[in-house]
Amino acid sequence: MNIFKREMRANRKSLIIWCIGVLFIVGSGMAKFAALSNTGDSINKLMADMPSSLQALMGIGSLDLATVDGYFGLLYLYLVIMASIHAAMLGATIISKEERDKTAEFLFVKPISRTTVITAKLGASIVIVIVFNLVTLLCSIIFVDYFNKGDSVTSEVVLLMGGMFMMQLLFLFLSTAVAAFVKKPKFSIPITTGILLVTFIMSVGIDLKSNLDGLKYVTPFKYYEAKNLLHDGRFDGKFVVLSFLLMAASILTTYVFYRKRDLHI
Repeated sequence: MNIFKREMRANRKSLIIWCIGVLFIVGSGMAKFAALSNTGDSINKLMADMPSSLQALMGIGSLDLATVDGYFGLLYLYLVIMASIHAAMLGATIISKEERDKTAEFLFVKPISRTTVITAKLGASIVIVIVFNLVTLLCSIIFVDYFNKGDSVTSEVVLLMGGMFMMQLLFLFLSTAVAAFVKKPKFSIPITTGILLVTFIMSVGIDLKSNLDGLKYVTPFKYYEAKNLLHDGRFDGKFVVLSFLLMAASILTTYVFYRKRDLHI
């Protein structure tokens, strides 16, 4: 039995639905930019007049919304949230569904080890995340170029999508670790979703309270912010290192606890 192909087939329909959702968000978002671009700097003035809490929630920061890359930076936050939710749900489900759906007995009577099973599942998850990210990247480049009236910003879009990909991997591996660790599979998705929500709220709180800046190392939503990526033109090295350390720890946790897991069939 080829577990990798089995997981790819099982997640094919949901991947198509999520990709359609991305297409709609990017297309409708950039269409709004076309409608607002004629107002020029009044967009920035309008946003500046908003309460600081609302600005933080919308992820405006220091972005220049009158420019196509600045506006896409605003849209990027919502793409990151969407992509992170997809990755988190995928990772939690692909690990826990054998117990949830009562198929673990069928899977483990085959002459395959748990290490092989988890490797195939992680491999399929990574491929799905890559496809999702490439679709988002392609849609973003097409729509941004279509509505852009100035110099090309394709390199900025690629940089932002690179940041989104790192976020996807972080929440993917974190969710697989949670699913392998918790004893009851039905709790894996709520716990992972709760972690995602708490870290996002934490990132908003950091923008509102400067004395909370030290917490930026705790929430992945501060690792690859659009305002920093567009300003610096590159990833922050310390956040990249921290990301890989978290991913490595999550993958190790997944293998260790899944191999020792007392499966409830």
